[in-house]
Amino acid sequence: MEGYFLGIDVGSVSTNLVVSDGEDKILSKLYLRTCGTPIDVLTEGLKKLRRQLGEIRILGVGTTGSGRQLAGVIVGADLVKNEITAHAAASQKMVPDVRTILEIGGQDSKIIFLKNGVVTDFAMNTVCAAGTGSFLDRQAARLDIPIERFGEYALRSKTPTRIAGRCAVFAESDMIHKQQTGHGVEDIIAGLCDALVRNYLSNLAKCREIAAPVMFQGGVAANVGIVAAFERALGKRVIIPQYYDVMGAYGAALLARRNYERTGRETSFYGFENAYGAFETRSLECTGCDNRCEVIEVRGNGAVMARWGDRCGKWSGRKTPAAASAAGGTAS
Repeated sequence: MEGYFLGIDVGSVSTNLVVSDGEDKILSKLYLRTCGTPIDVLTEGLKKLRRQLGEIRILGVGTTGSGRQLAGVIVGADLVKNEITAHAAASQKMVPDVRTILEIGGQDSKIIFLKNGVVTDFAMNTVCAAGTGSFLDRQAARLDIPIERFGEYALRSKTPTRIAGRCAVFAESDMIHKQQTGHGVEDIIAGLCDALVRNYLSNLAKCREIAAPVMFQGGVAANVGIVAAFERALGKRVIIPQYYDVMGAYGAALLARRNYERTGRETSFYGFENAYGAFETRSLECTGCDNRCEVIEVRGNGAVMARWGDRCGKWSGRKTPAAASAAGGTAS
């Protein structure tokens, strides 16, 4: 039976899964809304893959994203990698000589610089919502425009108006003001796209050279208005990869394949049937010292699968609540 590799990217807005073969061709991909329930969405995604693909042999599993540690515990991942590494791996697979990666997701954004196939620098913005997918979704809903058509309106603009894009709150207030003074919707949306690109470049690029080839990925890459704004600001063509929306998961699958070929180890993957188990998480506050660490505990079918969050290892180094209690810690 041919072997395949599973990549999982759990983010704040979307949870993405990719299954690729030994030649890095994508067999199946899923883009799912996380909706604040990463475990439920992840297990539902695994069930969907099982229904789509039937019985397949998984040789390696990689996880990434803000929920990568949780996902790794649930599925039995062979490696857990940060988003920078995963996105860089996927981008280089699509465009081997890529120099700059622009990535805008639902709640955060990042920029990655590469030279000779090596990541030389990166920056992330997880604080300001301006320019992220969730902000654009909200503005599209406020204007009663389907988000899929938001960029089309920007392309129809003849004279984009200038919008204050340094802050999501100020940007929305400025948009409302421009509407009330009579500016057209197309010009306001085009101005918003320009403002969000200015904000992105000033916050993340910080005057560093953005060398071509430039790749743009993440859910916002589907917005043709933002793409056009980037190309105007940079004076360069911006490449949108085929799998722009699941590049993190694709990168995790690629890294899982490399890990398998390097080590030859049998996968730790629990199998797709594990998705039908009962999982839950809870938080514990340890009162063993003044740090009062918040410990996260993950349970599967009633058994403790993992804990993390403590500084000293008292909880993360033990497998059962009884053992942790016997060590002298208390939780509430």
